[in-house]
Order: sequence, then C-alpha cells, then structure tokens
Amino acid sequence: MKKVAWCPFLLIIILSVVLASCTQANYTDILVTKVFDGDTLWLTNGEKVRLIGIDTPEMYESDKLHRDVQRTGEDIETLIAMGRESYKFTKKLVEGRKVMLEFDVEKRDKYGRLLAYVFIPNRQLFLNAEILKQGYAEVMIIPPNLKYGDYFQGLYQEARENKRGLWSNNQ
Repeated sequence: MKKVAWCPFLLIIILSVVLASCTQANYTDILVTKVFDGDTLWLTNGEKVRLIGIDTPEMYESDKLHRDVQRTGEDIETLIAMGRESYKFTKKLVEGRKVMLEFDVEKRDKYGRLLAYVFIPNRQLFLNAEILKQGYAEVMIIPPNLKYGDYFQGLYQEARENKRGLWSNNQ
C-alpha cells in the first residue's frame, strides 16, 4: 500500500525532470537563418533573437522610429537610411552562420523574443560588441541585463570619437 502512495509522487518528479530537459533548447551551435534588422535575428528553430545591449536605427515606419526622430533630431529618411546600413552590416556578419547564444538575467523580452549576447565561434566574434565597435548601433542597457554594459559603453564612445559606421558623417 505504501508503494502505491509513492508512485504518483515519483512519476511527477520524473516527468518534471524530463520535461524541463526537453524544453531547454541548445543554443551553442545554431544557425541564423535571417537578419530582420540591425539588432534582431531569426534562428533555424524559429526563435527570434534581440541582441542585448544595443539599439540600431529602425528601417521601417514605426512608433519607435518617430520617438528616435524626436530624441535625435534626425529626419525620418536619415534614420531609415542609417537603419538599412546597420542591417546590411549585421547581415554580412551573421546571416547563414552558426552562432552561440549567451543569456543574461532576463531571457525574453515583452514580445517573447530571446534576449541574447551572440557569438560567432568560427570567427571568434562577439556580434553585439562588433556592431557597437564598428559604429552601427547605440548602447541600450536595460536592467537587469547589465553584464557587458560598461564594455559596450566604451566601444560606443570609441566608435563615435573615431567616426566609424553611422557616425562617419555625423557629430
């Protein structure tokens, strides 16, 4: 009789462990199938990834584009052109390549996208950092994902000072 009482409890524990291991995706060697914009990617498993710590200009009409116009003082056409430049840069680096994802405290944003630091192992490249370093993004640190915040800020400042990427014709 005591064995029967333990069976449902044991079954629940076993199922919990099995389900947990099945739902944890492997993000150490996954293909980027499409670059959506300068800071958003699609993976071969259908997941959409938002690069943590960076913000590239928008390529399409959106509320964010209008907020960026107000914030930066740039006109819509200029920001869209900058967004396209960022997109092309990111696409050249990562589309069709296998990547490794590293997560911070929050793994998903309010839209359900994975929030990740993306590494391209065969090129020994930290994608988020490279986009900043080459001047194709601004820093956007949103707590609690602060892991590389200071590092990113330094790369951004260096890109602006050296007029790289989007900053080559600006301030």
